[in-house]
Amino acid sequence: METLSQFLELKTPIVIQKFLWFFRLTPEDILLILLYLIGVVATMKLVRFIKKPLKYSLFLKRVDVFYRFLYYRIDKILKPFLYLVNFYLFKRLVSYIFSIKSGSDIDILFYVINLFLLLWFFYEIVKFLIYATLRKRIKMQQEARRELFNLLLNVTKIAILFIAIIAILSKFGVDITALITSLGIGGVIIGFSAKDTLVNFFDSIRLISEDAFRQGDWVQTRDVEGFVTELGLTSTKIRTFDNAMVTIPNSKIANDYIKNWSKRVIGRRIKFHLPIKYTTNIQEIDRVIFEIYEMLHSHTDIVNLNKIRYLVKMKKTFDDGLFNIEDKYGVRRTLLVYLDEIGEYSMNILVYAFSISVNWEEWLRVKQDVLKRIIEIIDESELEFAYPTREILLENSSNK
Repeated sequence: METLSQFLELKTPIVIQKFLWFFRLTPEDILLILLYLIGVVATMKLVRFIKKPLKYSLFLKRVDVFYRFLYYRIDKILKPFLYLVNFYLFKRLVSYIFSIKSGSDIDILFYVINLFLLLWFFYEIVKFLIYATLRKRIKMQQEARRELFNLLLNVTKIAILFIAIIAILSKFGVDITALITSLGIGGVIIGFSAKDTLVNFFDSIRLISEDAFRQGDWVQTRDVEGFVTELGLTSTKIRTFDNAMVTIPNSKIANDYIKNWSKRVIGRRIKFHLPIKYTTNIQEIDRVIFEIYEMLHSHTDIVNLNKIRYLVKMKKTFDDGLFNIEDKYGVRRTLLVYLDEIGEYSMNILVYAFSISVNWEEWLRVKQDVLKRIIEIIDESELEFAYPTREILLENSSNK
């Protein structure tokens, strides 16, 4: 190495040597810098060379959800890895040229950057495994709690942050054991100051364990109604129907009633009254009520017992005797058509049924079809729809 250094000094022009001396560099250092740059370029070329056939191989195996998701995430996983390798080469170069001592400010800075890149690489791998598992469960049509996976991802972030803090403090020479011991009273103070945060965190776990709602569910609380977009560590985000985002602390939503409209498999209610003009033709009223009932019972999109028997039979094997199966899974099949009341200007027939689909747009379509068919039934009968009327009697003054 000394022979190489002497050779470079002899072959380097005086002007360049003075320039290098100004920056306290030697020709040997310049050679190392050039080798480093060549190493960085070579590393990037090598990664690209390996990545291309790797992605092609993953693309061929894209039928498997794991490989397909890895195909989309490979760039994000390789980015911190590539930075980590290049930074390692840069650190070795700078340490050799400037003889950086252990424990110096530059050494600590390098340690922090290296730790950050390493934890970033670890986080990308964990994130890939979590989301790949989630997608695989969805692909196999298994129960997948998206909010549970989000919670695991958030806990991973906190764990990584905690590891980074511990590692940096250790690098500064802080006795971690003594620090934790000394935080006994301080931890109590911090606990009281962060009481609300801790309560929200444990309430988020309670919401997930109780399966009160899931991401994508249509929920209604005392103050807000909309779709759950995220169940976080301390708060829940709900997108309202007017497209506003509402963030609610988990402690508030966990200790209030939650009406979950998505927790139903079959049956969205159709309920209304038919106002009929007063009549004493009881037989015609009975016939119309019977026709409406038969129309609803034979309607392909209205629930009755025969259409949900397969569902009850499927669940009965596991759950019979523990609870009402229809209440647990959200199945409603009530079908009622009765003369319900005598109003001020009409006789009101109650129509009470459930559509098979719980989707709002599909429910509207079914409800519209039911109304049209009922109008046809009334139109072909002797009955008539009633509407509010008022009679005004004028007294003739000539009779006085």
